[in-house]
Amino acid sequence: MGRAGRRWVTGAAGFAVLCAAAEAAGRAGWVDRSVLPLTSTVLVRAVRLAGDAAFLRSVLATAQMWGAGVLAAAVLAVPAGLILGTSPRLDAVIRPIVEFLRPIPAVALIPLTLLVVGDDTRMTVTVIAYACCWPILIHTMYGLHDVDPVATDTLRAYGFGRLAVLWRVALPSAAPFIATGVRVAAGIGLIVAVSAELLAGGGSGLGTWLIALNSGVDQTDVVLATIIWMGVLSVVVDTVLMWGKRRLFRWHDRAVAP
Repeated sequence: MGRAGRRWVTGAAGFAVLCAAAEAAGRAGWVDRSVLPLTSTVLVRAVRLAGDAAFLRSVLATAQMWGAGVLAAAVLAVPAGLILGTSPRLDAVIRPIVEFLRPIPAVALIPLTLLVVGDDTRMTVTVIAYACCWPILIHTMYGLHDVDPVATDTLRAYGFGRLAVLWRVALPSAAPFIATGVRVAAGIGLIVAVSAELLAGGGSGLGTWLIALNSGVDQTDVVLATIIWMGVLSVVVDTVLMWGKRRLFRWHDRAVAP
């Protein structure tokens, strides 16, 4: 079994232990079942949700907005990171603005964004893109700072221009860092996607699904089952991105291995 397989087995074992402990606590009466249902009840509900058409439509809607936001962030942040990472003077001018905007929570911009774009879906995609821009931008700049100066100096000595050096050396060297930034951004994007719908109260994704659940009779088990599926969705996307990064940048993993 490879390293990835062992990690999956360890993670699954940890999740199983957590579920067993929660189940035991519920059956022993340590936890009020009206507040926190049994783990077995939640897991059964999660399995049933997989066949619920309304739930699947909500998952698809969230996934579409999530993907669009992360893609928009990458399209904007990667070129911006390349420019700032290769221009120290421009970086010195822009960096204070970046450091001012970066800590602002994306959800705090929901009212303003909703007024500007006037649509729940575009608002959600916009705030996702805003939140996801920063890790991609920072990782792109960091990757450019890690470029081997000997390689760039060698190309310049052979008469290659600035764009050629960027394309042939800097961008390939920074690509693994950019991929890591996209992975980080993807995790942030799901949080922002659901939060935007929960706070704005519109759209048709998982946030709206959770609002509908909480507005009716007590359905704590369905809410917790939905949260489980959100975690599963995030793990699947992260695993796919990690697999793609390792397949595309094997040379980088070998280079950084101890």
